[in-house]
Amino acid sequence: MNPEPLFEWREVLLEFTGFVASFLATGSVGFRFFVERGRGAATHSNASDEARVYSDALRRAALLGLLGATASAVMLYQRLPESAARAHTDVAGLLRTNMMTASQVALLLAGLVGLAVASRGVRAGWFLALLAFVGSPLRGVFTENLTRIVNPTHQMFASLWIGTLLILLAAGFGTLLREDAVRSRRATIAADMVNSFSPFALFASAGVATFGVITAWRHLKTLSNLWTTPYGYALIAKLCLVAVVVALGAWNWRRQRPKLGTDDALYSIRRSARAELMAAALVLVATAILVSIPAPKAPAAGAAGPVAPAPNAAVQPAPAP
Repeated sequence: MNPEPLFEWREVLLEFTGFVASFLATGSVGFRFFVERGRGAATHSNASDEARVYSDALRRAALLGLLGATASAVMLYQRLPESAARAHTDVAGLLRTNMMTASQVALLLAGLVGLAVASRGVRAGWFLALLAFVGSPLRGVFTENLTRIVNPTHQMFASLWIGTLLILLAAGFGTLLREDAVRSRRATIAADMVNSFSPFALFASAGVATFGVITAWRHLKTLSNLWTTPYGYALIAKLCLVAVVVALGAWNWRRQRPKLGTDDALYSIRRSARAELMAAALVLVATAILVSIPAPKAPAAGAAGPVAPAPNAAVQPAPAP
């Protein structure tokens, strides 16, 4: 009899897609409030070329965020019937009786509307998106079980860090390099974007580390499970990849950022930031595998040594990157 596989690749693919969708949606919000910061507000005919660059980049960021939010909505729609079946009700009944699910749906719809409006140049839509994609992970504070906010908050900080970097490259630098009107100033504008992003990235990465440690400990139960269970092995592999992302981010911050101000430096930091994103994509793959592996069970009272994970244990959410 063949042993049951530790995880299904289809489930890994779905988890990975969900992470990317979250990074796009939340990263677009991060770009608006921590990189662009209202610099493109003047969009009338006599606005400066620099303001128009920021305004165009913001519209592209909203479209990318809308793409991610739409993917998240489709995935949530597909999961609702299964969630309702587990609760022995239909979808309508689930939304009436489960506040967490109902608020998740409501906030996601608000985010879709906000990003759709923002993509048309209406800046007020960004505040609705901020509420949806930064407020949603924290909605667990309204329940009695505050541990429910740990995993979502960990993923939110990761999305704000790496997702904003993704939007910065795709929408910010992408727009900047296409605009001939600011060719003589694009190196300076790029430096302003990166210098706005860097302190925010440090804050977000600190949040990732803090909530990542809490999340990992909640799932490992005991330290020995780190090197004696499949879940622990997967977590070690993920942490090694995270170390690569952190090293590349530190390189960009300490060595590449201070050189900004010339076109050569702009292209150089774009290449190194792409390498950081590629390493982050591998972290997402590792995380998708990790959350598809059953977490170790807590040791029984009085039992000695680590307890291996049960084959049919429910999959628990693991730390996002």
